[in-house]
Amino acid sequence: MEKQKVLINGERLKRTVEEFADYGRTDNNGVTRLALSEIDIKVRDHFKSDCEALGMTVKWDDMGNMYATLEGVENDKPPIVIGSHLDSVEKGGRFDGVLGVLTGLEVVRVLVENNIKPQIPIVVANITNEEGARFEPSLMASGVLSGRFDKDEMLRSTDKNGITFAESLHASGYKGNKENRLTDAKAFLELHIEQGPVLESEFINIGVVECVVGMCCYEIEVVGDSDHAGTTPMQMRKDALFATNSLINEIREQMSKLDSDLVYTIGRMNVSPNIHTVIPNKVVFTLEARHKEAATISQVEDIIQGLTESDTKEKCEVKVTKLWDRDTVWFNEKLVDALEESCRSLDYSYKRIPSGAGHDAQFIATFLPAAMVFVPSVNGKSHAEDELTSWEDCERGVNVVLQTVLDLSSI
Repeated sequence: MEKQKVLINGERLKRTVEEFADYGRTDNNGVTRLALSEIDIKVRDHFKSDCEALGMTVKWDDMGNMYATLEGVENDKPPIVIGSHLDSVEKGGRFDGVLGVLTGLEVVRVLVENNIKPQIPIVVANITNEEGARFEPSLMASGVLSGRFDKDEMLRSTDKNGITFAESLHASGYKGNKENRLTDAKAFLELHIEQGPVLESEFINIGVVECVVGMCCYEIEVVGDSDHAGTTPMQMRKDALFATNSLINEIREQMSKLDSDLVYTIGRMNVSPNIHTVIPNKVVFTLEARHKEAATISQVEDIIQGLTESDTKEKCEVKVTKLWDRDTVWFNEKLVDALEESCRSLDYSYKRIPSGAGHDAQFIATFLPAAMVFVPSVNGKSHAEDELTSWEDCERGVNVVLQTVLDLSSI
């Protein structure tokens, strides 16, 4: 099939996004659509109906992942898969996840209305429980597909009401066969909002995602002594919170000397005994860091391990425990190049960009060729009701995927 210059219908895409946002729309124009909830089942039904109206065949696997297939000329060849997720966090936005699924739906609509029969099948995928907002962990179903997570363990995951994932999956009507799992593809393409401020701040249309960055997460425990806050002289104290403050300043000073793309966060802190008249005797806090280069993460870990010997402990003891880590996942270079070529052919500004957040594509990339496209997030907002991406940026992002699909399906 020769490359054809066709574009998506931006107004139709907008209407479709708003239609899907009606499933769980909140008072503040956000969305609450937890995985396998009643509203998630309804939006799945709507997605299935839209796909079948286009002549697609819809199947689902043993984790509830949905696959809608548009036949190609050579149906025995591995398909091009376009997908993301339909579930959301509590009071999330209208674009996170769902835009990636509707990208695939719009691409197929364009192919069908223009009588373009792809050389190979096109599959639009809805991956179950990406957010992990109801059942932990996040990226659950793609983790099972990739072998990262044990299926039986995932089925036992419970929500706050004690309902298991297995029970909800069975009740949903979307428990399918393992034989329907995604196991082969020419490409897996996921369009997603950036969930950060970089593209908007630099006035760039498209982010061509080169990787999902590696990270490490540590728990740091600082132990001192509790004494009366009014009677213990300052020079005689072993104040765990003062020591923690000094350590945090040291962490910032040392990490600021590393690569400017490094990000790090102290996200949780517990102070004991947490009484205003008592000197704190223990502080426990988390420190996570993210960067695409393993060497930089290694430098971070050296800094963290060195806290136990720091001169700023203020007579307190420091214990460091590694909670978990992950390696950087690099996307398929040929697909990344193909997405860049589509940006150039459409005359859209773009840059290669890493993803600091996790996405289904990162697990799928471990067993299939995969790549991602980012579109700008207004003020970098996501996982919030005021999450917003302009309709023009949405349209541009889907056009990039469409052009890439046209190119890949003609080879």
